[in-house]
Amino acid sequence: MGKIQIPYIRKIGGIFKRVHPFYLSALGIFVLLAGMIGLGSWYGYTRITEISSQLASLSVYVESLDANLENTASELKEGIEDAQTSFGTELEKEKQNVVSIQEQLGSVGQEIGQISGTVGTLEKLSKTDPELLQKYSKVFFLNEHYEPPRLEEIPDAYEYYEDRHSKVHANVWPYLQTMLDGAKQDGVDLYVYSAFRPFSEQQALKEQYKVVYGEGTANQFSADQGYSEHQIGTTVDLITTGIGGKLEGFETTGAYRWLLDNSYRYGFILSYPENNNFYVFEPWHWRFVGTKLASYLKDQGLNFYDMNQRDIDEYLVSVFD
Repeated sequence: MGKIQIPYIRKIGGIFKRVHPFYLSALGIFVLLAGMIGLGSWYGYTRITEISSQLASLSVYVESLDANLENTASELKEGIEDAQTSFGTELEKEKQNVVSIQEQLGSVGQEIGQISGTVGTLEKLSKTDPELLQKYSKVFFLNEHYEPPRLEEIPDAYEYYEDRHSKVHANVWPYLQTMLDGAKQDGVDLYVYSAFRPFSEQQALKEQYKVVYGEGTANQFSADQGYSEHQIGTTVDLITTGIGGKLEGFETTGAYRWLLDNSYRYGFILSYPENNNFYVFEPWHWRFVGTKLASYLKDQGLNFYDMNQRDIDEYLVSVFD
C-alpha cells in the first residue's frame, strides 16, 4: 500500500472540524460501548468456557465418586451378608448349645426331682408308723408295749354306748368321722361299738371268750393278744340301730350294705369277709388302710389279707393322703 497523502489527512481533519461536537461525543460513547460489549462478550465466553470445563471435571468426579460408592456399597453388602451368614452360623451353634444345656439341665432337674421325691418319701416313711398296714391276724405280732403314738377319744355322739369313751388313732379319726357323717346324710345310722384295745385288754377279752365259748370256738372269732387289729388303733367295730345293741345280724342291715358300697371312699375295708382264711365272717369289723389301698382292693375285688405284704407296704407312704 502507498503512503496516505497529507492533503487527504488534512481534508479529513477539516471534515471532523466541521462536525458538531455532540456527534463526536456520541460517536465516542458508541465506540466505548461497542468495546465494552465486545470485551463483555469475550469475558462471558471465556467464563462460560471455564465453567463448562469445571462442570465437565465435576461430572467426571461425580461419576468416579458414584463408581466408588457403588463399589463400597457392594463390598459393604457382601461384608454384611458374610457377617450375617457367619453370625447366623454362630447363632445356630449357640442355639444348639442352649438346647443341649437345657436338655442337660432338664435331665439334671429330673434326677434332682427324683432324688428329692425319694428323700421326701423316705422322710415321710420315717414319720409313718410301719405297723399301720401289717397283716396281724395270725401273721404279725404286736408286743405288749405297742400303742399308737397318738390316740383321740371318740365324741359321745358317735358312740353307741356313750359311757365307753372309745379311742382311735388320731390320724384316723377325721376319716372315721367323715364316714359316719356321710352315712347319716344318706339316712343310715352308724355308731362305734368298740375301737382301740391295748394288749392287756385284748388278753383279758380273749380269756373271757375262752371261758364262755371254749378255746377252739374263741379262736375262730377272736385274736390273741398281740395279733388284734384293734391294738393299732385303726380298726373299729360298727353297729347300727334296730338289732338290739348286738353285733350279730349286722350283715342284714342297710348300714352294712352302705359300708360295702362306700367305705373305700373313706379308706376303710372289711377285714374278714365271708370265706376268709383267718376268722369267721365279721361284717362289723372295719379297718382303715387309706383311700388309695382301699380303692385298689375295691376295684380288684381283693381282700386285704389276699395281698402280698410287700405290695401292701407300697401304700404305707400314702396311707393318710
